[in-house]
Parts: sequence; C-alpha cells; structure tokens
Amino acid sequence: MKVIIFGATGMVGQGVLRECLLDSAIEHILSIVRSPSRQQHPKLQELIHQDFFNYSNIEGDLTGYDACFFCLGVSSIGMKEEAYQHITYDLTLAAASTLSSHNPHMIFIYVSGTGTDSSERGPIMWARVKGKTENALFKLPFKAAYMFRPGFIQPMHGIKSKIQLYRIMYSFIAPLYPLLKALAPKFVTTTEQVGQAMIKVAKQGADKKFLENQDINRLSIGK
Repeated sequence: MKVIIFGATGMVGQGVLRECLLDSAIEHILSIVRSPSRQQHPKLQELIHQDFFNYSNIEGDLTGYDACFFCLGVSSIGMKEEAYQHITYDLTLAAASTLSSHNPHMIFIYVSGTGTDSSERGPIMWARVKGKTENALFKLPFKAAYMFRPGFIQPMHGIKSKIQLYRIMYSFIAPLYPLLKALAPKFVTTTEQVGQAMIKVAKQGADKKFLENQDINRLSIGK
C-alpha cells in the first residue's frame, strides 16, 4: 500500500506517520510538507511544497496512491469564520480535488472533530466549517471517504503538539489519562490508536462514514 500524509509534523500526523512506518503492509509514504523534517526512513519520502492551495506543479508526483491521511488543521481560537474557512475548507478541498482526479481508487481519510456540524447551520463556527468540509469531501470521486471525529487525543511515544499551550495542557493531563480512559472511554483516544485505526480503515474500509472516538478505539489494532 502507498499512502500520502498531510500534516505529518503536527501532533496527530506524527502519530499517523509513526504507525505507517511500523506497518509492514505500507510500502511507501509520501509526506507533503513545507519544510523538511528530521525524520528519515527507507519508506518515507518528503515532498517539499509551499502552496497548499495549488498543486499544479507537482500533480505528477501525486498519482498511484491507495490512501491519503489528511491530518492538517488549525485551532479556530481567535479566528474569524472567513479566515478559518479558507485554511480549513479551501485548503483541504484544494488537495482533495487534485488527489481524487489522479487517484480514483484512493481512500481519503480526514481528521475532523467531535461535535462537527453536518447541517452546516449550527451556532458553533468551527463545527459548521468542518461540517461543510466533510460534506464536500463526500462529493469527490474517491473510492471512499471517511471522517475521523476524535475528541481528546493523548499524544504517545514522545509525540508533542506544535502549539505551546497544548503542550502545557497535555503535560498536566498525561498523569490523569489512565483515569480518564477508565471513567470516559468513549471520549478519549491516543495518537497511536488514531494512526492504527486510519490504517485499518484504509485497508479494509469501515461500516460507517463518520468515526467517533469509540469507533477509532474499536478499530485500532488489538481492539
């Protein structure tokens, strides 16, 4: 299996990349990044690309892939809806539209979030935009598209968020994670489980299009 990852330097993307590198069924990973990372592995190819709204100059490098794990995203805190929609909806659809035109047999998996509003009419801005993005992705000619809607994600294996505030939050919550998992297993997951579940869905599909925390945990390896 050959896969493309967007957002491999973010917290969720790091977890997905780690699981892809460990999975023997994945033979090649193309990571689309703006600047090179320190990660090196025989299966990993980093493609440096600056304009995430236009892929016309690299379309030839984006063909022949079986799955895409789209893990790019930003916090909506302090953002106006127009700006958030540009970074969330426009950016995602620019990549997905290009990939769907060159990879008709591709499985596209998008990291959304718990509480996403599929009606696009609710009172919460980020949820409307995410819902609009999900709905648009389903209309593209992929073999299949799946929306991952995790809630709280605990970073594992030394993975850290790029956002300082989140790093501080996770450092405080980490000792409490076993308790959170015991008390509210439906609302928590880990970067490891998200990565494993994505790979499993890319290989086998899933029985639903929207995958919440409990679905992610169920699908992860060993569940």
